Amino acid sequence: MSLLMVEETMNFNSLKESLKLSDGNLASHLKALEKEEYIEVIKGFVGRKTNTDYKITKLGNLAFQNHLLQIEKIISQIK
Repeated sequence: MSLLMVEETMNFNSLKESLKLSDGNLASHLKALEKEEYIEVIKGFVGRKTNTDYKITKLGNLAFQNHLLQIEKIISQIK
């Protein structure tokens, strides 16, 4: 989610390389985010090859920002 907060879209391979995850591991995480409607899946072609891009939704953006606020609350209580 943090990568998609700063990049408009990212394809599967870019996410996999950045996060150093296996295909299966990344696919399961992306499926869970898609189910919650936190990300949008955009399928297309680059030349003759299939390409899948991912984009954060408004709901995903709000959920991630709320997540960060909750982490900040926890950190502020520790200080």
